[in-house]
Amino acid sequence: MVSDITLNGVSYAFGANTVLNHIDLHIDAGSVVALLGPSGCGKSTLLRLLAGLTQPAAGEIFFGGRQVARAGWSLAPEARDIGMVFQDYALWPHMTVAQNVAFPLKMRNLPRRECEARVSQALSRVGLRDFAERKPAGLSGGQQQRVALARAIVAEPRVLLFDEPLSNLDSELRESLCLEMAALLRQLGTTAVYVTHDRREAEILADRIVHLSAGSVAADRLISSSGEFA
Repeated sequence: MVSDITLNGVSYAFGANTVLNHIDLHIDAGSVVALLGPSGCGKSTLLRLLAGLTQPAAGEIFFGGRQVARAGWSLAPEARDIGMVFQDYALWPHMTVAQNVAFPLKMRNLPRRECEARVSQALSRVGLRDFAERKPAGLSGGQQQRVALARAIVAEPRVLLFDEPLSNLDSELRESLCLEMAALLRQLGTTAVYVTHDRREAEILADRIVHLSAGSVAADRLISSSGEFA
């Protein structure tokens, strides 16, 4: 089951520095929304709030009608049913590819056979089924990010969160993997929020682009099937 996301008056500050200023935003279930903007605009902070890694100073956040955060309180990340893909892959070097991908399932105490079947399916979806027994050090950057993506989707989360996952790759690989991720997200139908400063990535991946500037929503536009603003 996928989830819609609602933010009502969400604000966040580091000391006297306001990072997010009264964000009102609704994301439809099953849609892919890109948070676009320059460094320091608040997009990564907003993602951290959605992930439960920090608490809002004001406002509230709902996943599918369930409150997951309000001022001074935040539901733990593991209780939110989310998958997250980071910029730096965040893979455990001592584990195999399969073990890395299986980790969220083991945290849920799923039976071994079900874990194995889900891991195999997730690796097939990202084109790495034959790499299950390799260690991350033996993979390219693009392959490592595919492992991170498989780990994020293996538990079939309600929401997927992406924090500039392609920024460490070269431009050619970045675009090809971006296209693969766009196709996969549409196949999965999972609600996804994708942080980037790259407009091209946003146009390829997203159904909708929310442009942040100085902690506020500066523009909010749908993307047509041709990749143009609707």
